[in-house]
Formats: sequence, structure tokens, C-alpha cells
Amino acid sequence: MPRLALIPAAYVALLRDGEVLLQRRQNTGYMDGHWSFSAAGHVERDESVTAAAVREVREELGAVIAEADLEPVCTIHRRQNERAGGQRVDFFFVTTTWTGQPAIQEPEHSGEIRWVPLTVLPEPLVPVEAMALEMLATGERKAIIHWGFDDL
Repeated sequence: MPRLALIPAAYVALLRDGEVLLQRRQNTGYMDGHWSFSAAGHVERDESVTAAAVREVREELGAVIAEADLEPVCTIHRRQNERAGGQRVDFFFVTTTWTGQPAIQEPEHSGEIRWVPLTVLPEPLVPVEAMALEMLATGERKAIIHWGFDDL
């Protein structure tokens, strides 16, 4: 049996004064129109997940963060569909420290960014990201969460 190749991704939420910066997805082919973390993307070959997080914030928001300022929120190992083996591993981080003014750098994929209170999140949210945002709001942290394995 061939080994499973997981697709890792890094997600970063920028947080200030009880508000989180979210982006509205567009033209991505996945959950377009839904709100999601400030910046996110796949980890590239020979790149650590924290280096990917730093890169994604720079590419998508034009802001600069340091790996040392990333706080882990949770890791979600999920089975969503059969595309690319059907499994992913998502690493969710938060930071309260950055330089530069966050702004949309990829307007073809981000319809809007908005600071919103953690207690009043907009809808619709990408479901797996909603779980991580709830943990961010409550202060709960988990090393690993499984998503979509209930029917195995």
C-alpha cells in the first residue's frame, strides 16, 4: 500500500486589542466568500511550518513577523475529501507583534480584510478555521485535533 502524503499548511491570525484580522476568500476554488485567518498557505518543500507562516504573512498582508512571535493555537489533522489523498495537517498560530500596516497584497484571492472582535465573528467562516478561532477566543490550546475521522 502506498504511503500517505499529507499536505501541511500554516495559518496566522493577527490579534490586537481583542480583535482579529480576517480575510474574505475569493477566486481560490475553496470556500470562496467565507471568512478565514489573516494569512494562510501551504508549506513549501524544505520549509518549516513557522517559516511558511512568516512568508505567508509577508506575501498576503505585506507585514513582517518573526517566528519567535508565533504562538501555537492548535494543529488540526483532517480528512475532508479524497482530493490529494483526502488528508491535511493545518498548523494554526496567532501573533500580536508585527511591523508594517497589514493590507491586501493578493487582491485576486482576498476580497476584503477586516478587524473584528473575537466575540463577534462574521459569517460564513471556513468551518475548520472557525474551530481554531473559537479556541483563540477562549484561550484554549490543543496540540492535536482530529477532524473528519468519525466515520472510519
